Amino acid sequence: MRTPLLRSAARLLRRRLLGATGAALLAGALLAGTPAGAARAADATPTAPAAGAPAPAAAAELPPDGDTVASPPGANDWTCRPSAAHPNPVVLVHGTFANRYENWLVLSPLLKSLGYCVFALDYGTVPGITSSGSGLLLPIGGLAPVADSAAQLARFVDLVRGATGAAQVDLVGHSQGGMLPNYYLKFLGGAAKVGKLVALAPSNHGTTLDGITNLAPYFPRVAELIYTACAACRDQAVGSDFNRRMASRPDTVPGVRYTVISTVYDEVVTPYRSQFLDGAGGAGAAAVDNEVVQAHCPLSLAEHVAVAFAPTALHLVTNALDPAHATPVLCG
Repeated sequence: MRTPLLRSAARLLRRRLLGATGAALLAGALLAGTPAGAARAADATPTAPAAGAPAPAAAAELPPDGDTVASPPGANDWTCRPSAAHPNPVVLVHGTFANRYENWLVLSPLLKSLGYCVFALDYGTVPGITSSGSGLLLPIGGLAPVADSAAQLARFVDLVRGATGAAQVDLVGHSQGGMLPNYYLKFLGGAAKVGKLVALAPSNHGTTLDGITNLAPYFPRVAELIYTACAACRDQAVGSDFNRRMASRPDTVPGVRYTVISTVYDEVVTPYRSQFLDGAGGAGAAAVDNEVVQAHCPLSLAEHVAVAFAPTALHLVTNALDPAHATPVLCG
């Protein structure tokens, strides 16, 4: 049975979909990373660091929309200094048609309570459509070409490392946010700066959207409308130029530990096993753990949206971030 939180999340997502206008929003929202439910802009300006600590970069250097959406509880305390128990700050990466606040309302405070320094960015906004919050329903991101969004992530990781003094960060992403960090690792030199990548329902090899993307050639004008508003939707479709570029290199890079957390009920990134990564990249290949929520909790009904809030999935996240202190994962 779903918890009140998950039922509420599902209702809010349906409200977003039903309230949207046009086929472009409907199709784009099918790739949504999270349910709606965010507050609008709040004061998200980084707090001044303690005396003698590395100062974060000026606000102008933050990725676009860094100050238009409230930070989720527990995130973006620029005075935070990593502990010996958790030396790597955790950077949270939201999904398509989402933002940092709504995607990480549960995980961000959970990680903070466990002693992590937590940071979350907004990325992939399209000026004039979503960046001001006056276009669609909320200030939402994850629409721009994935390569551009990965470059934003690269800049944000450098900001976090500079502010905290950490040599590496760990990345946790959902949906597109679980896949685009791998572009950063493969093509933008991120491997030396990242210890772990934990991906919830990532679109690692593209998606058929349960076959919907296979209909695009029959409706070219509708598809073009969708892809004009959401280049990331085009990138995440099976067989896209972006996915061919990703496939030109092994799934993983040496030195990074990968965890993929999937659900058999995923209706967005389909088939769900396409999310898995292959760590067989030869000498020095990365370690990969491909996890399925229902292998630990057969009763879980978590689907693509709910997996970012499901207790079993989040337990897998915390185990992946701190494998030395992992505990048995059960339902709830």
